[in-house]
Amino acid sequence: MRKAKAPSRWWAEVEMQVQFFDLDPMQIVWHGNYVKYLEVARCALLDQIGYNYEQMKESGYAWPIIEMNLRYAGPATFGQRLLLRAEIVEWENRLRIDYLISDAASGKRLNRATTTQVAVDVHSGEMCFASPAILFEKLGVPAP
Repeated sequence: MRKAKAPSRWWAEVEMQVQFFDLDPMQIVWHGNYVKYLEVARCALLDQIGYNYEQMKESGYAWPIIEMNLRYAGPATFGQRLLLRAEIVEWENRLRIDYLISDAASGKRLNRATTTQVAVDVHSGEMCFASPAILFEKLGVPAP
C-alpha cells in the first residue's frame, strides 16, 4: 500500500483537452507528449509562485531539468479532458516537482511523474549545490 504524503503548499492545476496531433498510430496520446503536458503544469506552477523561466533568467539562474521520471497507468485519448497537477516537493538543494495527470471527469490517474531541476549561475555556468536565496524568497520560506 502506498503511504499518503502531506500535500505541498505550492501547487497548480491546469485542465486541457487532448488534441488530435498528440496521438500515435494506436489512437492514444504518444508517450513522449506527456513531457509537454508536464511543461504546461510546471509553467502554471512557476507563474503562480512568481518565478517563471523569464524571472529565473532575470535573477541570474537557469534551472535545467537534470532528471525526469514518468509512470504510465492508462492511456489518454482524443478529446479527453485532462487535469494536470504539479506540486513542489523539494526546494532546498534542488527543485523537485511531482505531477499527476488524470481524467478531468472521473479523476482516474493516467500518469505520475517527477522532474528534478538544479540552479545554474547564468554568468559562470556553474551548478549551485544549494538553491539560491531567490527561490526561498519566492516560496516565502526562510533560507537556511
